[in-house]
Amino acid sequence: MNLDSCKQALMLRFGEIALKGLNRHKFEERLIHNLALKLKQYGSFQVTLSQSRIWIEPDLFTKNYSVAEIKVLLKQAEKVACSTFGIVSVSPVYSFTGEYADLLPVADELVQQHLNQGERTFKVVCKRGEKSFPMTSMEVMEQLGGDLLQKHPELKVDLHTPDFVVYVEIRKQFIVYSQIKQAVRGLPTSSSSRGLCLLSGGIDSPVAAYMMASRGMELEAIYFHTFPYTSDLAKQKVIDLAKIVSQYSGRVILHVVDFTEINLELNEKCEKDMITIVMRRMMMRIAEALAKKRDCKALITGESLGQVASQTTEAINATDEVAHMPIFRPLIGLDKEDTIKIARKIGTFETSIQPYDDCCTIFVAKHPKTRPNQAVSQTCDSNLDTEKLTELALTRIDSYDIRYDRIKEFKLDYSQIEDK
Repeated sequence: MNLDSCKQALMLRFGEIALKGLNRHKFEERLIHNLALKLKQYGSFQVTLSQSRIWIEPDLFTKNYSVAEIKVLLKQAEKVACSTFGIVSVSPVYSFTGEYADLLPVADELVQQHLNQGERTFKVVCKRGEKSFPMTSMEVMEQLGGDLLQKHPELKVDLHTPDFVVYVEIRKQFIVYSQIKQAVRGLPTSSSSRGLCLLSGGIDSPVAAYMMASRGMELEAIYFHTFPYTSDLAKQKVIDLAKIVSQYSGRVILHVVDFTEINLELNEKCEKDMITIVMRRMMMRIAEALAKKRDCKALITGESLGQVASQTTEAINATDEVAHMPIFRPLIGLDKEDTIKIARKIGTFETSIQPYDDCCTIFVAKHPKTRPNQAVSQTCDSNLDTEKLTELALTRIDSYDIRYDRIKEFKLDYSQIEDK
């Protein structure tokens, strides 16, 4: 018995889903569906649920993969699993049926891989689910650890901080592995409602989208484009950010609003120190109008309290006044460095810092009002036909169905679509 003769698969663990009650199966089914959908781009896989674990293995019934092909497929599947919301950790495992005598050569080959990497301390952890197996968990750990030490005198046991761990699970078959790779946790995408994220192209809003997707929310996004004042490179940057987020969420529907004419009217008719607040109020109106037509139940922003002039408590209140659906701000209490850490981790940071300004950067007052009151905000709005401008925006939207493996553009006149 050796590693190549074993059945190779991925064992996936989930955390928060296990706390669910009678509807737990819905979360499990959604998670398996999301995994299967994301795995299709790489090949044919079987994704199954057994004993509170999800198992991924190449589908050998549809194609006779070689050992080398199986290893490549599982490496690709591992990357998918680690970036799928709902999964806590992933282990590449080797499974086989037999007795203790069959376990030793498999564990020995696994240990040799770690020795080749310069690792010298280890421990053995065993869980025996199959109680008919003649040895207890402790007996397996003692026997296997002793046998491995005898075969490899350079090894040392370290029960507290070993270089590696040999894990053995005894079920109806042996399952052996030595790696536990952390995944993104959270809840499966689409296990919650749908939300519309105001995506600017900066550092914060993609992180906010990611964080809400991690709570099971299906993502759509809206971007306000002011060509030629902002270049098409700025729009492409937002599309690229949505695609990065879709690697985790599976899909992002991005709506690009031609905001130029509306923004010029705001600049012409509003006081300069209030232009940022008035512009954000207008964006909220348009976003909420679109959200209702797209069956989104909440808006999402990347605002963090006090970070910029438009994110003071008073400014946020002024923005919220024009919207009636919930507005989720997952970054509201985060320090900027914490947000940057998340952006680096999920891969959006380098794209976010590309030097292409959005309309919130270009159409901004030198000295914006930081503590606007309700009366001032309403007075500024009185110079505008906000209902007409909202309807105009809904006729000027290009939409993109963005998945991790493709982008499909479509266009609808949302002013003619009924609210959901």
